[in-house]
Amino acid sequence: MNTKPIKGTREWAVAEINCSLGCPNDCRYCYARAAALRSGKIAGPGEWKECVVLAQDPALAARRYGGQIMFPSVHDIVEENIDASVKLLKSLLGAGNRVLIVSKPRLACIKSLCAELVEFRDNIQFRFTITARDDAILRFWEPGAPSYRERVASLEYAFAHGFTTSVSVEPMLDFPDVVAMVYQLLPYVSATVWLGKMNKIDERIRTDSARTEEEIARIKKGQADKNICALYHQLKELAQIRWKESIKSVVGLPLVQEPGLDI
Repeated sequence: MNTKPIKGTREWAVAEINCSLGCPNDCRYCYARAAALRSGKIAGPGEWKECVVLAQDPALAARRYGGQIMFPSVHDIVEENIDASVKLLKSLLGAGNRVLIVSKPRLACIKSLCAELVEFRDNIQFRFTITARDDAILRFWEPGAPSYRERVASLEYAFAHGFTTSVSVEPMLDFPDVVAMVYQLLPYVSATVWLGKMNKIDERIRTDSARTEEEIARIKKGQADKNICALYHQLKELAQIRWKESIKSVVGLPLVQEPGLDI
């Protein structure tokens, strides 16, 4: 039996599947870009903005996994890969898998997924990453990602079409507004809202300007332990709230010991 605490994407899924390299969201805190740079998959950070669809192994797509699968984990679902995403998802779902579809959602792509995957609706959960309501903050940290309004419209659309919906507020980009944003989103969430800190800030984020230094300082101040504890006490009674490992370790909650429990 695994005795190491489960962290990251394995809190949500037993396996992660992807169909592309690169992501036009170009989030400053992106762990996948940092990993691609370390491994030599891209020569420089600027290359990450280009979405390159990769060839898929049919055996992996048709395999029955022993728990919930996350798609995608190192890129987003965008116009450039929507066809490949639908094809892969149909294979995974057709094999009887439960799939957690994670995205900073583009409404056109979510409409396509809802239409193409309606027969598999009972085995799908959407988890939309919505990190702030302030579009100026979003444009700085996630310059190529959709606006807050488009993300909420996508959440409302999937919810209205009978899909299970959840939200990830990881990282929390506008800490003072987190509680108000959560309450605004909850009416369209049929499952859970996950909250988490920005991880490995000094390792992953290039300090290339005074504005970046200011933003990093603001994020660090917001997610200081005393503020995390205050947030926990504000929201802990809400049944739909879930806490990522980065917060559990601060407030003293036990960490999960098995992957894919999504709790």
